Amino acid sequence: MKYMMLIYQGTTPTPPSEEWDRLPEDEKKAVYAAYKALNETPGVTAGLQMQPAETATTVRVQDGKTLTTDGPFVEIKEAIGGYFFFEADDLAAAIEVASRVPAARMGGAIEVRPIVAW
Repeated sequence: MKYMMLIYQGTTPTPPSEEWDRLPEDEKKAVYAAYKALNETPGVTAGLQMQPAETATTVRVQDGKTLTTDGPFVEIKEAIGGYFFFEADDLAAAIEVASRVPAARMGGAIEVRPIVAW
């Protein structure tokens, strides 16, 4: 089964930001090392970090017209900051990998969602 891991940043400090700059250097190195280890985990397909929610544009189509709204359109605690994919035998394995994402322990959350196989 393939899973998409959606990283909800919450209050997680991410670079570049003042909050990130205030973290001790050893904690920054630990976060980078944890993401590097995740990306090297068998079954993981690395994703990318996204720009902050306020850089987003939301697109809807109503009555045949394309409507756009500048972000953010969600509460900051709900904003997705990144993603990656993981192929595993079961949900338990996916949850174990998700628990290793630094954002999960630093104020954010990881949504584990199965991918539909076509």
